[in-house]
Amino acid sequence: MAEIRGGKNGSGQRHAVLVSEWNDFITSALLKGALAALQDHGVDSESVDVIHVPGSYELGPAARRAAQTGRYDAITCLGCVIRGATAHFDHVAGQAARLIAQASYETGLPVIFGVLTTDTIEQAIERAGTKAGNKGYESAVAAIELVNVYRQL
Repeated sequence: MAEIRGGKNGSGQRHAVLVSEWNDFITSALLKGALAALQDHGVDSESVDVIHVPGSYELGPAARRAAQTGRYDAITCLGCVIRGATAHFDHVAGQAARLIAQASYETGLPVIFGVLTTDTIEQAIERAGTKAGNKGYESAVAAIELVNVYRQL
């Protein structure tokens, strides 16, 4: 029986971090966490591109396009969708998840879903670097690990 584990050494990897500008007060903290994770795990800052998109809905199509360039080993998508009084949340959150997964499936590249989907602003703040950690950091570490898994497969 073979056991494959990714490991958290990102040395030699090239990453794109896509970040939604909608809810920037949250996504900027997620981006800061993702960049710290990449640096902490050996990814050279010159091997990281940050790509800004208008909202979480646009993350999937932009990730697909970035993956198709062949420049990246992984793409981390960061966004924040906070539930409101309308059905807008359900449409954006669901489509963001679907399109990000589709980008990964269609391109064969690790495309990480780092989009917060919360009921309240407080929950988003907690996941962007306070009580619940920083989900941007966690997403970037997942990207590193998945690159290493893919390289062993």
